[in-house]
Amino acid sequence: MEIGSKIKRLRLQSGLTQEELGERTDLTKGYISQLERELNSPSIETLFSLLEVLGTTPKDFFDETKKSDPVVYSPEQQTTYTNDELNYKIRWLIPRSNENEMEPVHITFSLKGELKQFNPSLSETFIYVLVGNVEIEIGTRVYHASAGDAVYYVAEDQHRISNAHEGVSELLLVATESYL
Repeated sequence: MEIGSKIKRLRLQSGLTQEELGERTDLTKGYISQLERELNSPSIETLFSLLEVLGTTPKDFFDETKKSDPVVYSPEQQTTYTNDELNYKIRWLIPRSNENEMEPVHITFSLKGELKQFNPSLSETFIYVLVGNVEIEIGTRVYHASAGDAVYYVAEDQHRISNAHEGVSELLLVATESYL
């Protein structure tokens, strides 16, 4: 049984950061992080305290009968957001993907489309350009990628993705530590 991953899932479902969970249970953020990464095991008392804050019981927590999540998601289950000001459309391919380890999205840029500038994070980002050309700014560096190119970076600096094509550009983006 992976206690740490279950604690992390419950924490994310509760909308809590590691720091917030730590404050509510008198534990440090670092300890919560170690638990979630299976680097440490909680005492029974600590586990019960965590479960109380996370709104579950030990019985439910240890119940191995798990409802199975879908494997295939149809377009009707996906969520789309259009930003007419910045000329892009983003489609979350998996419902609640920001609760998972990876967040896959399909982004379509219209002419001069761009995403907002994102702050540094621990996120690893993978991009596959489907159509057109995109520009990726990471800190002071600028990279260009065309249809068929793959891009991978750790988002340690401010970063932005924009359309560098005279028409529509499309890409698949998969990020860890959701920032979209």
